[in-house]
Amino acid sequence: MNHLFRSLMFVPAHNDRLMSSAARVDADVLLLDIEDSVQPAANKQVARDNILRYLADGRFRGRVLYPRVNDRESGELLRDVYQLTVEGIAGFMYPKSKKGEDIYFFGKLLETIEYEKGFPIGTFKIIPLIETTGAVMNIQEICNACPNRVTAVAFGCEDFVTDLGGKHDPEGQSIFTARAQIAMGAKACGVIPIDTVHIRVHDLEDLERNLILSKKLGFEGMLILNPKELPLCHRYYSPGEDEVAWAEEMLALAEEAEREGKGVALKDNKFIGPPMVKMAQAILDKHAMIGRTKTTTNHD
Repeated sequence: MNHLFRSLMFVPAHNDRLMSSAARVDADVLLLDIEDSVQPAANKQVARDNILRYLADGRFRGRVLYPRVNDRESGELLRDVYQLTVEGIAGFMYPKSKKGEDIYFFGKLLETIEYEKGFPIGTFKIIPLIETTGAVMNIQEICNACPNRVTAVAFGCEDFVTDLGGKHDPEGQSIFTARAQIAMGAKACGVIPIDTVHIRVHDLEDLERNLILSKKLGFEGMLILNPKELPLCHRYYSPGEDEVAWAEEMLALAEEAEREGKGVALKDNKFIGPPMVKMAQAILDKHAMIGRTKTTTNHD
């Protein structure tokens, strides 16, 4: 991918004040919401119009935008997608993804509109939102439904816990298994896993605890509700100095071993195998992407 997914911040698109504020924050992705946070239904057209207006006047220039559309049973989906398949939109977050068929259907709808509007097929990407027990069980089917469109998959814990009939607990035990399953399923399909929102937005200590676990589970980003969460989010989903130094050393040792015709490299009497080299390269690739993003942002 040519952009980062460390932070994906929800912005109610009908709220002009929040839209204006979002244009100035440094979230990697803005999820311009037309779904749950936009009520009553009449405000959904206000939200679409706002997105188009902000694009037209350049306030979202250079930003990565994924509107969260309404689901296929809402009666609003066609209006959402037809009006917003325009230059400046990277793709769409699709809510209530229950199975692969939902994403396949949405991908075909996008394909039809791309064809009619003259966009290259596959222009608009999809981030499925996993919000039910069934969706968690179908995670790989969902990730594989549109291989050239599904860039990331995100976890929505609130609806999931309701569907589960479980109970939110401070330690996050009720959602631990789902988080792990989503991260593993996504990675198995080459899709970026995005962790659920942190509900207690003002408790930054708890956010940090969640981020530490999130990174251990394999998530590469998080859904964000408040800009104050962004600094911690970016710190934990970006390679640290120690990680970068380790990765550079791993690649240097592996290259030296290859030049000398050795099958493997050694570090502190430990073998440096292909998985470590692959991990090191991924760390350096992400570090380089963050550097390019900072350069572009500063230039803009």
